[in-house]
Amino acid sequence: MGAAALAPHFALFTVLCAVSYLSDHYLHRRGSPLLGQLGKLRAGLSMRFLVRQLILVLLLSRMDLAEDPIAYTAIACFLLFYGLQAPHTALTTLLRTRRRMPVITRNIDLSALRIADAPRKVLTRRAAEKMQHLDIPAVAGVLAAAETGESDYAYAGMAVSLGLALLYLAAQAWCLRKGRLAPDTDTALEWFDNWLRGYGPTTVLYFSGSAASTYQVNMWLETMEKLEGRPLVIVRERHTLNDLGSTAVPVACVPSAVHLMNMDLTMVRVALYPANVGKNIHMLRVPTMKHVFIGHGDSDKIASVNPYSKVYDEVWSAGKAGRDRYELAGVGVRDDSIVEVGRPQLAPIRGARHRAPEVIPTVLYAPTWEGWTDDPGNTSILLAGENIVRRLVEAPRPVRVLYKPHPFTGTRAPEAGAAHRRIVALLEEAAGKRAADPRWSAEQARCEAGHAQARAQLADAEARLAALTARIGRAADEAQTARDALADPAREAEIKSVRQEWNDAFWRSFGWWEHRVITGSRPALYDCFNESDGMVSDISSVVSDFIASGKPYAVTDSAGLGVVEFRRQNTAVRAAVILSNEAGEIGVLTDAIADPSADPLAGHRAQLKSYLLGPEEPSSIEQFNRAIRELSAKAEVRNLERVV
Repeated sequence: MGAAALAPHFALFTVLCAVSYLSDHYLHRRGSPLLGQLGKLRAGLSMRFLVRQLILVLLLSRMDLAEDPIAYTAIACFLLFYGLQAPHTALTTLLRTRRRMPVITRNIDLSALRIADAPRKVLTRRAAEKMQHLDIPAVAGVLAAAETGESDYAYAGMAVSLGLALLYLAAQAWCLRKGRLAPDTDTALEWFDNWLRGYGPTTVLYFSGSAASTYQVNMWLETMEKLEGRPLVIVRERHTLNDLGSTAVPVACVPSAVHLMNMDLTMVRVALYPANVGKNIHMLRVPTMKHVFIGHGDSDKIASVNPYSKVYDEVWSAGKAGRDRYELAGVGVRDDSIVEVGRPQLAPIRGARHRAPEVIPTVLYAPTWEGWTDDPGNTSILLAGENIVRRLVEAPRPVRVLYKPHPFTGTRAPEAGAAHRRIVALLEEAAGKRAADPRWSAEQARCEAGHAQARAQLADAEARLAALTARIGRAADEAQTARDALADPAREAEIKSVRQEWNDAFWRSFGWWEHRVITGSRPALYDCFNESDGMVSDISSVVSDFIASGKPYAVTDSAGLGVVEFRRQNTAVRAAVILSNEAGEIGVLTDAIADPSADPLAGHRAQLKSYLLGPEEPSSIEQFNRAIRELSAKAEVRNLERVV
C-alpha cells in the first residue's frame, strides 16, 4: 500500500487496501496466532489501522490533494476516530469485568440473584476489531472523493464512521445501566454462603490445574454422582469449566484464594484431591474436614509416591500395590493413613471381546508423555515408539494398530512431538499400503455401505452432542452462563445415550483392519481398551487401568534396566511382556493375543489385577462410599472433641 501510494497508483492502492481489511478480518475470525506475533512486533491491531490511515493521507498528498479540505478533514476525522478507541476499550472492559462472578457455578439455581441477560455478542465479542473496522466508510469515502473530485463522498463516509463509532459507544454504555450487571462481589459471595449452608455439602472434590489437565477432574465426575451424601465439585481456574465433563453434581469455580478461604465450609466432612498442586493449600487449611489424596491414576511413576502426600489425612489407593509403593519409597507417608478403595472409574472396562475368525486382532499403542524430567524411562515414544509401530504393522500375523498418544505429548520436549509425527506418518503409510492390498480393498468394497451408514450416524450424533454439550467460549458472559447452567437429569441421560451412539458409530465407520491415530477426548481411552485385544504402553496409570480388562499387554523398558530389574521396580509390569527399545519381543504379545493357549502370563495377570486394583467384591464404589462414611465419622468425632 505504501508503494502504491508513493507511485501513486490509485487502482492498485484501492485493491491492496481492500485486501488488507479482509486479511485482518480473516485472521481475527480464525483466531490466528499470527496476530499475537504481530503484537509482539509492535504491529498490533490499533497500529495496523492507524498505519493504513496514514498511508491513505500519503496517497492524498501524492495526488496533489494535500492542500484540499478533504485531506485536513480526513486527518481530523482519523484523529477523532482514534481518540474514541480509549472510551470504547474502557466500556468493553467494564462490560466484561462487571459481568464476572466471584463464584461461577454449574447445576446451582441462581434465580434468587436475578441475573439479567448478557449484552449482545456484537458489543463484546472481538469488540476492538469491530470498532477499528468502522473506519471503512471514511476510507472508502475519501478514496471515492479523491478519484471523482466529489467532496461529498468523503464527508458522508467520515460522518458514517464517526456516527457508527458513537452509536457503538452508546450501546455499550446502555448495557452498563443498573440491573444489567452481575451482582456485586459481596452480594454474590453472601448468597453463595447461604446456598452452602442450605445445601450442606458433605464431600468436596477439589481441583486446580492447567487447561490440559482437566481430564484429571473429569475422570472423577461419574464417581461423584454415585457418592452417598451431598457432593460438591470445587475448581479454581475458569478455564477448567470450559472443558469440564457433563455432570449433575453442583460445581463451583472459585478463582480467588481470598474468597475460597473466607467461605463457610464447616459442613464439609471429606475433601478429595485428584492432583498435588500448590493451590491445594487453600483448602487444606480448613481443619473441620478430612483431606484425602485420591490421585488421577494408579501407576509406578514417581508421582504416585510424592512426598507431598504427607499433608493429607489419608491417601487412597486402588489396591495393596499402592500401599506397598509408599512403604518401599520411604517418603514418610504412614501405612495407617493409606486406605484401599479400588478404582470406581474402571467399571466401563470390559474383558476380552469375542472376535470372529476372519477379524484380525487390534493392538493399542498408548504411550505416556515425556514428563517433567529427562528420565529416559518416562516414555517409549522417544526411543522405541517407531520401532513398536513398525514391528506391529509388519507383523507376520496381521494386526490392526490403534495409536492414542497422551494429550501432553510434545508439550515439554520437542523431540517427543517430532517422534509422534513420525509415528503418525508411519501409520498413515501402512494404512495406505493396506488399502491398496487386494484382500483389504475387497473387504472395503464389501463393507462400504455399512461404513457409509455409520459415518452418517456419526455425523448426526456429533451434531446432537455438540448441541447438548455446547459451551460458551472463554470470552463469554460468566453471569448468564452460570445462571443457565442448571442440572437437567433428562439432558444428562440424553448426553450419555448420544455419546454411546457416537462411540458405536465411530468404530463401525471404518474397517476392522484399518490402522487409526486417535487423539482428542473421543473416543475415550477406555473405549479404545474395549476395542483392543492387547496393548503396548509405558509405566503409567494406563497400564494399571488396562489390567482391569485381563487382556495381554506389553510395557517398554525405555531406560534399559533389564527384565529382572524392570519388573522388580515396577509392580504393574510383573504380568507384562517386556519390550526393549528395539521392540524385538513384540511377537510374544501378538502370539498371546492371537492364541490364548500361547499366553503364559494369563494367570499372572489375574493375580496382579487383584493386587493392583483390589478385590472385585464388594464393588469399588461400595468400597469408596464406605471409606467416605468412615472418614466422615472421624471428622465428626474430631469436631466434637474440639468443641468440648
